[in-house]
Amino acid sequence: MASREVTIEDLKRILRESAGADENVDLAGEILDIDFDALGYDSLALLETAARITREYGVTLDDEAVTSARTPRRFLGVVNGG
Repeated sequence: MASREVTIEDLKRILRESAGADENVDLAGEILDIDFDALGYDSLALLETAARITREYGVTLDDEAVTSARTPRRFLGVVNGG
């Protein structure tokens, strides 16, 4: 579990950083229940996001759990132990 809870705003920031500055991915508005594929993120992007969360928050994440979390809500559940 992260030392502090990772929020949706934290996740949006990390997703943007993982995608790179020139990616045109719209993360505005309510995205908690939108599939990552629809948001433009594949499993590789999610693994990169998980690696950044591990470095930043000191939480170890299971690759299979990360890639099976298909929405930001489920991803945050994996990260925050919920």
